Amino acid sequence: MPELTFEGETHGEILVKVRRWLASVEGEDPSTLSAVEALNQGAELTKEALRIIASSAPEPIAESDVVKGLTNMGYKVTDATKDAVVSGLDSIEEATGGGVVQQAGRAAGKVVYQMNSTMARQLLRSLRS
Repeated sequence: MPELTFEGETHGEILVKVRRWLASVEGEDPSTLSAVEALNQGAELTKEALRIIASSAPEPIAESDVVKGLTNMGYKVTDATKDAVVSGLDSIEEATGGGVVQQAGRAAGKVVYQMNSTMARQLLRSLRS
């Protein structure tokens, strides 16, 4: 019998992986994210970076209450910031009927494309030198 397994340290990590898998099965493009999905992924990435940084310290330092407290505080600040931004986006979407958030999403894609082409030109210039 086929088996499907998802691994993650938190419920949120597993949920993101399940959603990506479902999107790929339904033929959706998993690389296209909503603003809230992008915020959630950014927050999870930040928390993973905090965990990696804390665990890379020598054991006596990594096990200290100060490092544990700072890491925990980083998690809480990341979650609080994500929740505040999502709440703000929800408020804007309710007030405008979703028009502003969708327009910003389309504009963000254009900005990323333009930035990438600029970076590519700079890279080519540096390689030619």
